[in-house]
Amino acid sequence: MTEWVVLDIEGTLSATDQVLVTLYDYARPRLGPWIDGHPGDPAVVEAVAQVRELSGAQGGTDELVAVLHGWMDADRKATPLKTLQGLIWQEGYARGDLVAEFFPDVVPALRRWHADGVRLAVFSSGSVAGQVAFFRHTTDGDLTPLFEHHFDTVNAGPKREASSYFKIASVLGSDDVTFYSDVPAELHAAAEAGWRTVGVARPGEPHEHSDFGPHRTVSAL
Repeated sequence: MTEWVVLDIEGTLSATDQVLVTLYDYARPRLGPWIDGHPGDPAVVEAVAQVRELSGAQGGTDELVAVLHGWMDADRKATPLKTLQGLIWQEGYARGDLVAEFFPDVVPALRRWHADGVRLAVFSSGSVAGQVAFFRHTTDGDLTPLFEHHFDTVNAGPKREASSYFKIASVLGSDDVTFYSDVPAELHAAAEAGWRTVGVARPGEPHEHSDFGPHRTVSAL
């Protein structure tokens, strides 16, 4: 039995459409008002500065929003976009506008691992704030007590680089880690860092027919 299980979210625990359709559609019209409504929030100020740095945008909120919408359309995992989305989603979950849903096998697996003494963490491109809100407001209740750590591209690094997984392992204090993801490139990076890996090829999801190569592959947890 592994000491730690680290889990991706999109396409692994929850349907991709919940992120790319439900959550994106919720955040899209709220990005501009959020930026304008939180001029003193350090996280927003930093995210806006990062958008300008990455895009070269020099104009006002409308130009920033156009950049952010372009990144959303391309499903670009840009850190400032994830930060702003996470803040908006956090409020959406708290207001009851949003409720997280999982594949049917997920919550029983999480609870089984937790009961067996396996320690759980998340590594997702979505911000830590967004992750915590996601697991706190679900159709199965508050699942945050099941998880000990949350990692994103800010506190860990890019999901397709081995250095990120070495960094996570140092925080976990263990090399006995198994990573579940539906993206082969992420599994390759985790394996390079010495982790066990499991590819999740769920029916109907974008990576159902991807080549998972040497990674053990399952259709459910």
